[in-house]
Amino acid sequence: MEINIRDARKEDMGEVLELIQELAVFEKEPEAVIIDENDLIRDGFGEHPAFHCFVAEADGKIEGMALVYYRYSTWKGKTVHLEDLIVREAFRGKGLGSALYTEVIKYAASEKVKRTEWVVLNWNKDAADFYRRSGADVMEDWDTVQMDEKAMHQFLEKKGIL
Repeated sequence: MEINIRDARKEDMGEVLELIQELAVFEKEPEAVIIDENDLIRDGFGEHPAFHCFVAEADGKIEGMALVYYRYSTWKGKTVHLEDLIVREAFRGKGLGSALYTEVIKYAASEKVKRTEWVVLNWNKDAADFYRRSGADVMEDWDTVQMDEKAMHQFLEKKGIL
């Protein structure tokens, strides 16, 4: 099997969306994906791209992807955040994930950022172990905090802003 990692193109976004949906199923949230291919094209390839995406091809077909974007740490400065890294189930354990991961770290180093960061579900032991083996620190004393669109509006309504 020939593996090729490359920058994603607009025309890849349909397959990237399929991978995002496959990840949502894996993470037990199949209904959580609300974006579509046009959102990905607009947000990733417009005048001010919100993200950078890599795809992994196996024998010429996209079987994995990694999506990153910049964040800013008040302690470290500019950082790269790895939002998602997904490989189709049939291609896991064949080196695609490792190749994508390496490309992300290489990209972050070339951008001279002080840190690369991401989140791993606490029940995804295989992924957490992989990251630890690579030298990453899986921090167990931090909790991810999120507020969805509905909660944001409710908060602002309570404050009398909306």
